[in-house]
Amino acid sequence: MSLPDRTKRTMSGPESRAGWRTGRIAAGVVLLLSTGFLAACSVQPLYSNQPTSIAGQKVSAEELASISIKPVETRPAQQVRNNLIFGLTRGKGQPAEPAYLLELNVTEQVTSVASIQVTKDQDEPSAGAVTLTANYRLTEVSTGKLAGTGRRSITASFDRPKQEFATYRAQIDAQNRAARELAGVLQLALALDLSKQK
Repeated sequence: MSLPDRTKRTMSGPESRAGWRTGRIAAGVVLLLSTGFLAACSVQPLYSNQPTSIAGQKVSAEELASISIKPVETRPAQQVRNNLIFGLTRGKGQPAEPAYLLELNVTEQVTSVASIQVTKDQDEPSAGAVTLTANYRLTEVSTGKLAGTGRRSITASFDRPKQEFATYRAQIDAQNRAARELAGVLQLALALDLSKQK
């Protein structure tokens, strides 16, 4: 018994032209939709002077740069303050005539998050976490009116090797990372507070 031969069906004439047109129309629709999706994306330079839009309100770079930050006393607070000044003013430093004054209080908490068992009765920490918490108060210089207040917190983890100096250095690095991230979060919070003033 043999199987019947399969015959190839080739489309020619009006049927092939209609299929070709349908394919081109489908490709055109896909291209048009993808162009629409790309148009919805927006790209801005990182250090642009264009206003930032927060909750539908525009906050200009000049407004953020007009915030002066009071001096702080601890190392973690100084790291947050330095990063925040750089972020707000785009590296220009504190404003000569500030419109707003920011009081910043930063606390640090170091915890052990994992441990390994050295002996039956003793555990040795092998990982830690640095948590920086910032309480801030933003006031308008000309009127003394409260413009914003809040509390933000960031945690960064680090390894605790057996060498004491390596552990200390890892903790400092985690503190620096947390300070950079906390400054970025505070910058957004301050922009939101300024947008509410409008």
